[in-house]
Amino acid sequence: MTAETRPVTVLFDADKLILELHHDAEGAYHAFPGAHSRAADAPRVALSLAEALHARIRPAGTAETVLRAWARGAAPQGPVTLVDPSVVPPVRVRAGAVVIRDGAVLLIRFEEDGGPLYEIPGGGVEEGETPEEAVLRELGEETGLGGTVGPRIARVWKDGRHEHYFLVSATGEVGPPETLDNYGGAPVWVPVGRLPVTPLWPRRLSWRIEHWHRTGWPDRPAELADSITELGPPCMW
Repeated sequence: MTAETRPVTVLFDADKLILELHHDAEGAYHAFPGAHSRAADAPRVALSLAEALHARIRPAGTAETVLRAWARGAAPQGPVTLVDPSVVPPVRVRAGAVVIRDGAVLLIRFEEDGGPLYEIPGGGVEEGETPEEAVLRELGEETGLGGTVGPRIARVWKDGRHEHYFLVSATGEVGPPETLDNYGGAPVWVPVGRLPVTPLWPRRLSWRIEHWHRTGWPDRPAELADSITELGPPCMW
């Protein structure tokens, strides 16, 4: 199966994006007009950019394209391609642990030719595992920490992967480097306030973690497509 690519409509009223309001088992979400085949009677709402950045907008791939352009001052209007990564069977499922302690978040640092890059601790979900089980196993393997899994704060689709990110209350201390399995990386604590300017992958999740830490964690998981490959430039969309 490949991602659906039929056109959908992007509508603006002045400086607000017009979307349809829908509901699923997790609550409210928004969709572009024309994205749902049976949504003729769906109510429409108008969202500012600030509101849209924190809304669940489907399909996630199209939302990424629109928000990127809008945040850069060139919002598209009219027909755009519908890109829905959620309908494509993932080539890999990943679970990641967002661990915050004393105002710092635990990341895995990698040294690259262009400078350091960071990842949220985590890894592939193995056969027979749930994402919740996988996130604690991976956290232990990469950092030596145990913990308790809290709410799922985000789902991220990137390069054929489906990734689940959980807030984890970790216990213990980071283990000796020789006991950890990080593919050349090293666990480090980074101040949460530095996340928007830290070259962290997934890029579209990094600044949201800092925002949620200040304002409260989301009631429902954020849904983000992330096609960003260059982690250096700041991302606020």
